[in-house]
Amino acid sequence: MTVPFLLAPMAELSHRPLRELIEGFSGPGSGCDEYFTEMISAGPLLGGGPFESWYMDAGPCPERVVYQLVGSDPEQIVRAAILLDSRECLGIDINMGCAAPAIRRTGAGVAWMASIDKAGSLIARVRQVVKKRLSVKLRIGFEDDFDYLLNFCRRLEGEGVELVTLHPRTAGEKFKRSPRWDYVTALRRELHIPVAGNGDIASAADLLHRADMGGPVMVGRAAVRHPWIFAQARSAQAQGMALGARIDLEETALRFLELLTRYQPPEFHISRALRFFNYFCDNLKWAHYVKTLLNREKTPGGIERALRGYFGEHPEERYTKY
Repeated sequence: MTVPFLLAPMAELSHRPLRELIEGFSGPGSGCDEYFTEMISAGPLLGGGPFESWYMDAGPCPERVVYQLVGSDPEQIVRAAILLDSRECLGIDINMGCAAPAIRRTGAGVAWMASIDKAGSLIARVRQVVKKRLSVKLRIGFEDDFDYLLNFCRRLEGEGVELVTLHPRTAGEKFKRSPRWDYVTALRRELHIPVAGNGDIASAADLLHRADMGGPVMVGRAAVRHPWIFAQARSAQAQGMALGARIDLEETALRFLELLTRYQPPEFHISRALRFFNYFCDNLKWAHYVKTLLNREKTPGGIERALRGYFGEHPEERYTKY
């Protein structure tokens, strides 16, 4: 059985332009199996915020998109879940793992992990109104305590959650701390639902290594740096080795800009472009220099000219292989 590959929910990154870009490297069944959206805040969604329609754009493959909800008010989360569940999508995911201080202070994200009863009560209410798959993304918790994590997840499973994604770090740990993938393995042994692992997948080789452990694997920043990572991994699985396809980095960069201006509002163009290129430019020898050039630009057109100029001066940088 093929292990599912999942794109992580990432602020300002997990949007339609990135999905379109990733899909461009893959044929049906040969790439990413599930795309989680960036966090959608329950309050603004219900309040008719000006940008919510862009967050809810599930193209180009809504049947594989999972809407991720974040919030602290159970009533708002339930109402928002009803709204999203009425749209074409694969499922609804409740964020109980974001440790960003601004999210945590409001009682959202990982703050839900402070109380098994409160989290369980929320999931029970959401399960009553959501017909599509219900999942939760979380961390280990506030302490390195596997027993607490297991009891937390058992409660979620008992209330009807059908998938758990674990980013195996505590709420206070940054990316410098290695994720505890053994916790993912341990949860898979104890629960009766799938457990996806997420954390420090840097390459297709890493993705395949984690897939060999069994259970879904979620990829975050590496899928921005290498939008072909899912296609590369599937090719390696099918052929027993990577196919060595040639990637045109200039064409890929310009394709992303075109998709961004087509599928995102003007207010998002620069912030989303710079966020994407902060990772994608790591494919280049002079990555820091290129990022500095792009950060000076104020329009997509300016970013395009800077990219064309760089590749014109460094044609040897244009192609890479996977």
